[in-house]
Amino acid sequence: MQLNSLLPRIKNKKNAPVGRGGTRGKTSGRGGKGQTARAGHKIRPEMRDIIKKIPKLRGQGKNRSRTVRTNKIRVTAVNVALIEAEYAAGETVTPASLVSKGLVRRAKGRAPVVKILGTGEFTKALVVRGCMMSETALKALVAAGGTHHA
Repeated sequence: MQLNSLLPRIKNKKNAPVGRGGTRGKTSGRGGKGQTARAGHKIRPEMRDIIKKIPKLRGQGKNRSRTVRTNKIRVTAVNVALIEAEYAAGETVTPASLVSKGLVRRAKGRAPVVKILGTGEFTKALVVRGCMMSETALKALVAAGGTHHA
C-alpha cells in the first residue's frame, strides 16, 4: 500500500460555482439589474410606508390637565359630621358660609361647588342652600327637620 493509493471514505462535495460563466451564465440566477440584483438587497415592505405616515404619539405633557376635560366640574366633598359640629340649629349652610367657617377652600378665588356626603348624623334642623347632597345626607337632614334648596 502506497500513500498515493489511499482514498477518503467520503468524497469532498464542493458548492457549484456561480457567476463565472458555465450553466448559470450571465446573471447567475439573480434576475435583472438594479436593486434586486445586488447582494443584500431589500425592498421595504409596503406596510411600513403606511405605518410611517401615521403621526407619532408624543406623550401627554405636564400641562395636559389644563387643556383636556376643562368643562369637568370639580366638586368639594363635606361630610355631615363636620357641618353638624360647626353650625347651630336653624343656620343656613351655603358654599360661602362653608368657606368662611374654614370647612372648604376657595376654588379659583370663589366659593366651590359643594356636595354634602352622609358620613355622620344631623341632630339640628339646618337649611341647606346651593349645595348638592347625597341621598343618605338628604335623608339625615329631613329626619332632623331641616330643608334643602338646590
